[in-house]
Amino acid sequence: MNTYKVTDTGTKTLTEQIVKFVKDAAQLYTDEWLGYNKVAKMYDHAFVNHGAREYVIDDVYTHTIEGFGAGLKRGVLGIYHSWSKKYLQDYVDEFDFRYNTRGMADNDCFNLLLSSSEVRTTYKELVHG
Repeated sequence: MNTYKVTDTGTKTLTEQIVKFVKDAAQLYTDEWLGYNKVAKMYDHAFVNHGAREYVIDDVYTHTIEGFGAGLKRGVLGIYHSWSKKYLQDYVDEFDFRYNTRGMADNDCFNLLLSSSEVRTTYKELVHG
């Protein structure tokens, strides 16, 4: 899972981000949001229409990303209580890591985290950039 903060969910923004991060040969499964209309013509695209109470069509569903989003929301309420827009991508990155390592043993996950931590970040760098 790799998620990114976006300024809005309009067609232009979503198209730019999807083209930037999604491989050309990917299958794109979405809901019926109109912001996906342009990329629907660029990818192998299928969607479910939640407005019509359509949630699964064969292999097409959005449950995985919806579950990730629910976990992210629980993190806001249960861990941090509120998030600063300034650090939003950092919070999202943490939940990407949690999701991507959910099946790993705790010691393996910890070792991966340590091996990825090569530099010291000072409080000043963290707060003031």
